Amino acid sequence: MALVLAILLQLNPSVAQNVSISRLKFLSEFDVPHNQPYQGTTIGGLSGIDYDATNQQFYMISDDRSDINPARYYTAKIKFTEKKIDTVQFINVTTLLAANGNPYPNTKKDPAHTPDPEALRYNPRTQQMIWTSEGERIVKANTIVLENPAITTILPNGQFVDSFPLPENLKMNVLEKGPRQNGTLEGLTFANHFKTLYVNLEEPLYEDGPRADISDNNAFTRLYKLDLKTKRNTAQYAYKLDPIARPATPEAAFKINGIPDILWLGNNRLLVLERSFSTGHQACTIKVFIADLSKATNIKNNGSLKTNQAFIPATKKLLLNMDDLGIYTDNIEGVSFGPPLPNGHKTLFFVSDNNFSPQEKTQFLLFEVIE
Repeated sequence: MALVLAILLQLNPSVAQNVSISRLKFLSEFDVPHNQPYQGTTIGGLSGIDYDATNQQFYMISDDRSDINPARYYTAKIKFTEKKIDTVQFINVTTLLAANGNPYPNTKKDPAHTPDPEALRYNPRTQQMIWTSEGERIVKANTIVLENPAITTILPNGQFVDSFPLPENLKMNVLEKGPRQNGTLEGLTFANHFKTLYVNLEEPLYEDGPRADISDNNAFTRLYKLDLKTKRNTAQYAYKLDPIARPATPEAAFKINGIPDILWLGNNRLLVLERSFSTGHQACTIKVFIADLSKATNIKNNGSLKTNQAFIPATKKLLLNMDDLGIYTDNIEGVSFGPPLPNGHKTLFFVSDNNFSPQEKTQFLLFEVIE
């Protein structure tokens, strides 16, 4: 088994240990035509990406809540040179199946069981996948919908295998307690030779304090560490979000900064994406950080970071602000290592969620990892 695992780790750069990154060099962008059809589905809403080196293909989950087509993920081949992405060729689409064996319902059919897919990773050791759903929280005078976030294991054919039990602070609540709507489980990554899974909240829990704003207001979200064998949450860590990059127009309109995805680097380090959007600005500000959990406090038993501030958050170091690239960056939500370049350097691929909007792009970005 040790030899098999060593081979898997060598073949799969997305799970390699102790990755060193000094900077990221932008190589190219590739855009998929808006609402491109594929096997009876509409390509869009791509919110997560992962590379399977054994089969030399990428998996991308769509955040379509079974509204346009049943909840699903896509398989694609991405051909690239040392300079640019040549093609993104979709080769399969797979419907995600609920525990009852059926496709997930949409919000009109059954809002309490409609998924909001956000991230997906492939485990070559088990030949299974794990994906996250944000769930739903609607609390209005005449409408209450509470659906917990979910971490679900599936087979590559979409068949449900199992789900992870949630810690109490990830469960939706009528009161302003627990996760915010559309601010829950966004990213995930395997770690420690597939013994560990990390997932992240996009935005702070209600009891941990305010959402990010245009000035620094100590917006702390959480990173969750789970044991893959027991499926139990073993640790939680605080992560401080940067302020929102730009004021909204008008000032009171929607704006956000949160974490759309994470990626394991080894040695207690995670690559962390922060994605900032403000109404009135088409582009998003995408920042890439290296977060270190080595000295961070395990806040699993800290019920409120707002009232109990005796903790040390993860440290973070800015690796790249995509604003500095001089290109348009859309709603980037997924990141994965990919195949190596001809020079042997690692690659990073990013993908954007176009929200099925003609004003947004399904955008792939390719970077060279400089060690």
